[in-house]
Amino acid sequence: MVAASRPGRGTPGYYPGQIRIIGGAWRGRKLSVPVAEGLRPTPDRVRETLFNWLAPYLPGARCLDLFAGTGALCIEALSRGAGEVVMVEHDAAAAAGLRRSLETLGATHASVANTDATEYLARAAEPFDIVFVDPPFASDLIGRCAALLDARGWVRPGGLVYVEAPARLDPLPVPADWQILRSKRAGEVGYHLLRVPSVPAAT
Repeated sequence: MVAASRPGRGTPGYYPGQIRIIGGAWRGRKLSVPVAEGLRPTPDRVRETLFNWLAPYLPGARCLDLFAGTGALCIEALSRGAGEVVMVEHDAAAAAGLRRSLETLGATHASVANTDATEYLARAAEPFDIVFVDPPFASDLIGRCAALLDARGWVRPGGLVYVEAPARLDPLPVPADWQILRSKRAGEVGYHLLRVPSVPAAT
């Protein structure tokens, strides 16, 4: 993501330079975050629905956010009981903002990797229980990351992958054996929770 001047209210992608934690131990806390081109925090109503879906799975879960941006998803996960989070963000200013947010909250069991998502997934896998995939919409990164997650074993058997994508994207470019558990639309955004098979497919 390339830093840019703050967009005007009412323009696509506008947000007021802060996020609000909507549930859990830090409920109501607001965090200042960089305003940069491509940063598109998941709207509150979508996050509320997503974390209602995830509630049975979050306590103690190990979570990975491949396009962390403002940190809205992984910080919300920490607030609601996740055991560990890793936030991947390739923009240096955004990554620095994530570290400031963690310091402000006194968050432990959290780390930030300032690198590209596909480069991160090319390293030796450390399986996660929940993975968030919310890339820039004008990209092919959902399919590329899903393929790497699947091929390299980044998701524990039976683990979950959240995908946020343009609502018009159908079908989702994910492995055929991933099961869609939940799927909704909010305006032009489609959001989906998928389960990775508990047993690897036979070869």
